[in-house]
Amino acid sequence: METTTFDEALDIIKSFPEEQRESIVEIVKHRLTEERRERLAQTVKKARQEYARGEVRRGTVDDLIREIVQ
Repeated sequence: METTTFDEALDIIKSFPEEQRESIVEIVKHRLTEERRERLAQTVKKARQEYARGEVRRGTVDDLIREIVQ
């Protein structure tokens, strides 16, 4: 399977009509947003699991600084 380089992809996109190029921009933005949302959801899920296992501690910034200094 042949791999298209970034510059080749840009050249292909450049050949599309303006309306299609604008659609591509919107589609890519939407997909990036969805990918970020999924990563955030996974981070939240992991944090909740750690909290449920008691692996999360609470405290103030002063508590954290005292712990780091020790």
